[in-house]
Amino acid sequence: MFKIGEFSRLSRVSVRMLRHYDQLGLLTPSQTDSFTGYRYYSADQLPRLNRIIALRDLGFSLEQIAEMLDEDVSAEQLLGMLKLKRADVEQQMQTEQERLSRLEAQIKQMNQAANHTKYDVILRDIESELVGTYREVAKDDNRIQEMFDLVEIYIAGYENARADKPPFTIYYDDEYRDEEIDCEVCVPLKYAIPENESIRVRKTPKQFKVACVIHVGNYLNIGQAYNALLNWIDSNGYQMKGLIREIYLKYGADGLEFELPQTYLAQESNQYVTELQLAVEKL
Repeated sequence: MFKIGEFSRLSRVSVRMLRHYDQLGLLTPSQTDSFTGYRYYSADQLPRLNRIIALRDLGFSLEQIAEMLDEDVSAEQLLGMLKLKRADVEQQMQTEQERLSRLEAQIKQMNQAANHTKYDVILRDIESELVGTYREVAKDDNRIQEMFDLVEIYIAGYENARADKPPFTIYYDDEYRDEEIDCEVCVPLKYAIPENESIRVRKTPKQFKVACVIHVGNYLNIGQAYNALLNWIDSNGYQMKGLIREIYLKYGADGLEFELPQTYLAQESNQYVTELQLAVEKL
Protein backbone atom coordinates (compact mmCIF):
# COMPACT_ATOMS: atom_id res chain seq x y z
CA MET A 1 0.00 0.00 0.00
CA PHE A 2 1.16 3.53 -0.75
CA LYS A 3 0.42 6.78 1.04
CA ILE A 4 -1.13 9.40 -1.23
CA GLY A 5 2.17 11.29 -1.57
CA GLU A 6 4.05 8.14 -2.54
CA PHE A 7 1.36 7.13 -5.03
CA SER A 8 1.47 10.65 -6.44
CA ARG A 9 5.23 10.47 -7.08
CA LEU A 10 5.04 7.04 -8.70
CA SER A 11 1.95 7.77 -10.85
CA ARG A 12 3.11 11.34 -11.71
CA VAL A 13 -0.31 12.72 -10.76
CA SER A 14 -0.53 15.53 -8.22
CA VAL A 15 -1.98 14.96 -4.75
CA ARG A 16 -4.55 17.69 -5.51
CA MET A 17 -5.82 15.79 -8.55
CA LEU A 18 -5.89 12.45 -6.70
CA ARG A 19 -8.06 14.07 -4.03
CA HIS A 20 -10.27 15.59 -6.74
CA TYR A 21 -10.70 12.18 -8.40
CA ASP A 22 -11.62 10.76 -5.00
CA GLN A 23 -14.28 13.47 -4.45
CA LEU A 24 -15.82 12.65 -7.84
CA GLY A 25 -15.74 8.92 -7.19
CA LEU A 26 -13.40 8.32 -10.13
CA LEU A 27 -10.56 6.83 -8.08
CA THR A 28 -11.21 6.18 -4.41
CA PRO A 29 -8.35 5.04 -2.16
CA SER A 30 -8.06 1.35 -1.52
CA GLN A 31 -8.04 2.12 2.17
CA THR A 32 -8.53 5.15 4.41
CA ASP A 33 -7.25 5.17 7.97
CA SER A 34 -10.31 5.89 10.11
CA PHE A 35 -8.17 7.42 12.85
CA THR A 36 -5.69 9.58 10.86
CA GLY A 37 -7.71 10.03 7.64
CA TYR A 38 -4.67 9.05 5.57
CA ARG A 39 -5.46 7.72 2.12
CA TYR A 40 -3.72 4.60 0.86
CA TYR A 41 -3.56 3.40 -2.74
CA SER A 42 -2.50 0.08 -4.23
CA ALA A 43 -0.52 -0.68 -7.39
CA ASP A 44 -3.51 -2.41 -8.99
CA GLN A 45 -5.25 1.00 -9.17
CA LEU A 46 -2.68 2.32 -11.68
CA PRO A 47 -4.48 0.91 -14.80
CA ARG A 48 -7.67 2.77 -13.82
CA LEU A 49 -5.71 5.96 -13.14
CA ASN A 50 -3.89 5.66 -16.46
CA ARG A 51 -7.21 5.24 -18.26
CA ILE A 52 -8.52 8.41 -16.58
CA ILE A 53 -5.40 10.29 -17.72
CA ALA A 54 -5.70 8.94 -21.27
CA LEU A 55 -9.39 9.86 -21.57
CA ARG A 56 -8.71 13.36 -20.23
CA ASP A 57 -5.99 13.73 -22.85
CA LEU A 58 -8.58 12.81 -25.50
CA GLY A 59 -10.72 15.73 -24.34
CA PHE A 60 -13.39 13.96 -22.32
CA SER A 61 -14.77 15.72 -19.26
CA LEU A 62 -14.45 14.08 -15.86
CA GLU A 63 -18.22 13.54 -15.84
CA GLN A 64 -17.97 11.71 -19.17
CA ILE A 65 -15.02 9.69 -17.91
CA ALA A 66 -17.01 8.61 -14.85
CA GLU A 67 -19.73 7.32 -17.15
CA MET A 68 -17.20 5.54 -19.40
CA LEU A 69 -15.53 3.82 -16.43
CA ASP A 70 -18.84 2.58 -15.10
CA GLU A 71 -18.68 -1.20 -14.91
CA ASP A 72 -22.10 -1.46 -16.54
CA VAL A 73 -20.94 0.27 -19.75
CA SER A 74 -20.40 -2.30 -22.48
CA ALA A 75 -17.50 -2.30 -24.91
CA GLU A 76 -19.95 -1.39 -27.68
CA GLN A 77 -21.22 1.63 -25.72
CA LEU A 78 -17.67 2.71 -24.96
CA LEU A 79 -16.78 2.48 -28.65
CA GLY A 80 -19.83 4.60 -29.46
CA MET A 81 -18.70 7.27 -27.00
CA LEU A 82 -15.25 7.33 -28.59
CA LYS A 83 -16.74 7.70 -32.07
CA LEU A 84 -18.95 10.57 -30.92
CA LYS A 85 -15.90 12.28 -29.45
CA ARG A 86 -14.02 11.78 -32.70
CA ALA A 87 -16.86 13.46 -34.62
CA ASP A 88 -16.86 16.32 -32.12
CA VAL A 89 -13.09 16.82 -32.51
CA GLU A 90 -13.39 16.73 -36.31
CA GLN A 91 -16.08 19.43 -36.18
CA GLN A 92 -13.91 21.55 -33.89
CA MET A 93 -10.97 21.14 -36.28
CA GLN A 94 -13.12 22.24 -39.22
CA THR A 95 -14.37 25.26 -37.28
CA GLU A 96 -10.84 26.24 -36.28
CA GLN A 97 -9.59 25.72 -39.85
CA GLU A 98 -12.28 28.06 -41.11
CA ARG A 99 -11.31 30.60 -38.44
CA LEU A 100 -7.66 30.25 -39.48
CA SER A 101 -8.59 30.87 -43.11
CA ARG A 102 -10.45 34.04 -42.12
CA LEU A 103 -7.46 35.20 -40.08
CA GLU A 104 -5.09 34.58 -42.98
CA ALA A 105 -7.40 36.48 -45.34
CA GLN A 106 -7.55 39.42 -42.91
CA ILE A 107 -3.74 39.44 -42.50
CA LYS A 108 -3.31 39.33 -46.29
CA GLN A 109 -5.82 42.13 -46.74
CA MET A 110 -4.06 44.31 -44.15
CA ASN A 111 -0.65 43.62 -45.69
CA GLN A 112 -1.98 44.53 -49.11
CA ALA A 113 -3.48 47.73 -47.72
CA ALA A 114 -0.12 48.63 -46.19
CA ASN A 115 1.79 47.91 -49.40
CA HIS A 116 -0.54 49.57 -51.91
CA THR A 117 -1.41 53.14 -52.63
CA LYS A 118 -4.65 54.26 -51.04
CA TYR A 119 -7.74 54.66 -53.17
CA ASP A 120 -7.72 57.91 -55.13
CA VAL A 121 -11.10 59.50 -55.81
CA ILE A 122 -11.40 61.89 -58.73
CA LEU A 123 -14.23 64.06 -60.06
CA ARG A 124 -15.07 63.97 -63.75
CA ASP A 125 -17.97 64.17 -66.17
CA ILE A 126 -19.39 61.00 -67.74
CA GLU A 127 -20.53 61.13 -71.34
CA SER A 128 -23.83 59.75 -72.62
CA GLU A 129 -23.64 56.21 -73.98
CA LEU A 130 -25.78 53.99 -76.20
CA VAL A 131 -26.41 50.70 -74.41
CA GLY A 132 -28.46 47.54 -74.49
CA THR A 133 -29.93 47.03 -71.02
CA TYR A 134 -31.84 44.55 -68.93
CA ARG A 135 -33.35 45.51 -65.58
CA GLU A 136 -34.93 43.33 -62.92
CA VAL A 137 -34.89 42.68 -59.19
CA ALA A 138 -32.10 40.12 -59.21
CA LYS A 139 -32.07 37.33 -56.64
CA ASP A 140 -28.33 37.74 -56.00
CA ASP A 141 -24.97 38.50 -57.65
CA ASN A 142 -25.06 35.25 -59.60
CA ARG A 143 -28.30 36.33 -61.22
CA ILE A 144 -26.70 39.65 -62.21
CA GLN A 145 -24.02 37.69 -64.07
CA GLU A 146 -26.75 35.73 -65.85
CA MET A 147 -28.40 39.01 -66.83
CA PHE A 148 -25.16 40.17 -68.46
CA ASP A 149 -24.95 36.88 -70.35
CA LEU A 150 -28.49 37.35 -71.66
CA VAL A 151 -27.72 40.83 -72.96
CA GLU A 152 -24.36 39.85 -74.47
CA ILE A 153 -25.91 36.83 -76.24
CA TYR A 154 -28.73 38.97 -77.61
CA ILE A 155 -26.37 41.67 -78.90
CA ALA A 156 -24.10 39.04 -80.46
CA GLY A 157 -26.98 38.21 -82.78
CA TYR A 158 -26.48 41.55 -84.55
CA GLU A 159 -23.37 41.92 -86.66
CA ASN A 160 -20.71 44.19 -85.19
CA ALA A 161 -23.20 45.78 -82.78
CA ARG A 162 -21.10 45.35 -79.60
CA ALA A 163 -19.02 48.45 -78.87
CA ASP A 164 -15.46 48.01 -77.61
CA LYS A 165 -16.29 49.54 -74.23
CA PRO A 166 -16.72 48.10 -70.73
CA PRO A 167 -20.12 46.92 -69.47
CA PHE A 168 -21.58 48.28 -66.25
CA THR A 169 -24.30 47.86 -63.65
CA ILE A 170 -26.61 50.60 -62.33
CA TYR A 171 -28.04 50.03 -58.84
CA TYR A 172 -31.45 51.51 -58.02
CA ASP A 173 -32.00 50.46 -54.40
CA ASP A 174 -31.97 53.13 -51.67
CA GLU A 175 -29.89 50.83 -49.46
CA TYR A 176 -27.29 48.09 -49.85
CA ARG A 177 -28.81 44.70 -50.62
CA ASP A 178 -27.16 41.33 -51.24
CA GLU A 179 -30.48 39.76 -52.27
CA GLU A 180 -33.45 41.04 -54.27
CA ILE A 181 -31.24 43.68 -55.92
CA ASP A 182 -32.94 46.24 -58.17
CA CYS A 183 -30.35 46.71 -60.89
CA GLU A 184 -29.85 47.32 -64.60
CA VAL A 185 -27.03 45.71 -66.56
CA CYS A 186 -25.76 47.76 -69.50
CA VAL A 187 -23.69 46.67 -72.50
CA PRO A 188 -22.36 49.39 -74.88
CA LEU A 189 -23.54 49.41 -78.49
CA LYS A 190 -22.15 50.83 -81.74
CA TYR A 191 -25.64 51.32 -83.15
CA ALA A 192 -29.24 50.88 -82.06
CA ILE A 193 -30.60 47.35 -82.41
CA PRO A 194 -34.19 46.12 -82.09
CA GLU A 195 -35.55 45.57 -78.59
CA ASN A 196 -37.40 42.53 -77.28
CA GLU A 197 -39.69 42.00 -74.30
CA SER A 198 -36.75 42.06 -71.87
CA ILE A 199 -33.90 44.00 -73.45
CA ARG A 200 -34.13 47.72 -74.02
CA VAL A 201 -31.91 50.08 -76.00
CA ARG A 202 -31.34 53.59 -74.68
CA LYS A 203 -28.82 56.36 -74.24
CA THR A 204 -27.63 56.97 -70.72
CA PRO A 205 -27.72 60.66 -69.75
CA LYS A 206 -24.54 62.67 -69.48
CA GLN A 207 -23.53 63.17 -65.86
CA PHE A 208 -21.58 66.00 -64.30
CA LYS A 209 -19.41 65.92 -61.18
CA VAL A 210 -19.14 62.17 -60.84
CA ALA A 211 -16.92 60.84 -58.04
CA CYS A 212 -14.91 57.89 -59.41
CA VAL A 213 -12.63 55.38 -57.70
CA ILE A 214 -10.82 52.30 -59.04
CA HIS A 215 -10.78 48.93 -57.29
CA VAL A 216 -8.25 46.28 -58.35
CA GLY A 217 -8.88 42.67 -57.36
CA ASN A 218 -11.81 40.35 -56.85
CA TYR A 219 -15.23 41.55 -55.81
CA LEU A 220 -14.98 40.18 -52.26
CA ASN A 221 -12.95 43.22 -51.19
CA ILE A 222 -14.75 45.87 -53.22
CA GLY A 223 -16.29 47.18 -50.00
CA GLN A 224 -12.96 48.93 -49.35
CA ALA A 225 -13.48 51.04 -52.47
CA TYR A 226 -17.02 51.89 -51.40
CA ASN A 227 -15.65 52.95 -48.00
CA ALA A 228 -13.04 55.16 -49.66
CA LEU A 229 -15.75 56.77 -51.79
CA LEU A 230 -17.95 57.38 -48.74
CA ASN A 231 -15.08 58.92 -46.77
CA TRP A 232 -14.10 61.16 -49.68
CA ILE A 233 -17.66 62.46 -50.11
CA ASP A 234 -17.93 63.18 -46.38
CA SER A 235 -14.48 64.78 -46.10
CA ASN A 236 -14.91 67.05 -49.12
CA GLY A 237 -18.35 68.46 -48.36
CA TYR A 238 -20.36 66.59 -51.03
CA GLN A 239 -23.55 64.58 -50.95
CA MET A 240 -24.85 61.79 -53.16
CA LYS A 241 -26.91 62.94 -56.11
CA GLY A 242 -27.29 60.00 -58.47
CA LEU A 243 -27.21 56.24 -58.68
CA ILE A 244 -24.17 54.05 -58.08
CA ARG A 245 -22.57 52.46 -61.12
CA GLU A 246 -20.00 49.68 -61.26
CA ILE A 247 -17.94 49.80 -64.48
CA TYR A 248 -16.10 46.56 -65.28
CA LEU A 249 -12.82 47.64 -66.84
CA LYS A 250 -11.36 44.14 -66.42
CA TYR A 251 -13.61 41.19 -65.71
CA GLY A 252 -14.01 37.46 -66.23
CA ALA A 253 -16.36 35.93 -68.79
CA ASP A 254 -16.26 32.17 -69.29
CA GLY A 255 -18.55 29.81 -71.12
CA LEU A 256 -19.91 32.15 -73.80
CA GLU A 257 -19.87 30.86 -77.37
CA PHE A 258 -18.62 34.13 -78.85
CA GLU A 259 -15.80 36.55 -78.19
CA LEU A 260 -16.07 39.67 -76.09
CA PRO A 261 -13.69 42.64 -76.40
CA GLN A 262 -10.34 41.25 -75.23
CA THR A 263 -9.34 44.67 -73.88
CA TYR A 264 -11.57 44.14 -70.86
CA LEU A 265 -11.12 40.44 -70.10
CA ALA A 266 -9.03 39.08 -67.22
CA GLN A 267 -7.93 35.50 -66.63
CA GLU A 268 -7.79 35.66 -62.83
CA SER A 269 -10.04 37.38 -60.31
CA ASN A 270 -7.09 39.23 -58.77
CA GLN A 271 -6.71 41.00 -62.14
CA TYR A 272 -10.24 42.40 -62.13
CA VAL A 273 -10.50 46.19 -62.35
CA THR A 274 -13.76 47.87 -61.36
CA GLU A 275 -14.57 51.58 -61.32
CA LEU A 276 -17.25 52.91 -58.98
CA GLN A 277 -19.07 56.00 -60.19
CA LEU A 278 -21.44 58.20 -58.20
CA ALA A 279 -22.74 61.65 -59.15
CA VAL A 280 -22.36 64.13 -56.29
CA GLU A 281 -23.11 67.75 -55.48
CA LYS A 282 -21.79 70.23 -52.96
CA LEU A 283 -23.65 70.61 -49.70
